Amino acid sequence: MLSESLKKGIQSYAIGDKLRALRLKKKMGLVELGGHTGLSAAMLSKVERGKLFPTLPTLLRIAMVFSVGLEYFFADDSKRHVLAIVRRKERKRFPERPDGRDISFYFESLDFPAVDRKLDAYYAEFQPLPSGRARRHHHGGVEFLSVLHGQLEMRVGNEDHVLDAGDSIYFDSSQPHSYRRVSKKRCSAIVVTTAG
Repeated sequence: MLSESLKKGIQSYAIGDKLRALRLKKKMGLVELGGHTGLSAAMLSKVERGKLFPTLPTLLRIAMVFSVGLEYFFADDSKRHVLAIVRRKERKRFPERPDGRDISFYFESLDFPAVDRKLDAYYAEFQPLPSGRARRHHHGGVEFLSVLHGQLEMRVGNEDHVLDAGDSIYFDSSQPHSYRRVSKKRCSAIVVTTAG
């Protein structure tokens, strides 16, 4: 029998709510989850309703079905449901390449303090290229770019696209792509990428 203080301590982790959220996200019923874990639907229902606290081996069996670790059930929710504010003065400016040669753009992370990010957002300023040729690169996921100022030429795969201020582009970033400032005036954009 657990003391009231232990019950309150365990309840603060909301293990049942987290389990229900995982199950509903996968559109899985209690009976189906029971089939995967070897636990009864009645027992799983009690866990979800906070009427029963599972042992660590039982919780690990459940966690393995959803491909999460035990830490999922014990992590601080305030760190999982993120809110991060980046003030303009806090941003750091980095060159596209660490060696500092033939730089086509500088970027500033707009979401660096956020943990467990699902995307990465940047402010980018494009430079005139001395060589006139833009370096191509690729990465997993997708990319969204919206031009704030100036004119930017983007090469995605074998196609060139000229974007003016207010234009945006969304593309599969596993395709080789490059950026080239076309305008003589300042050229900047918001760039959002996701992992593959």
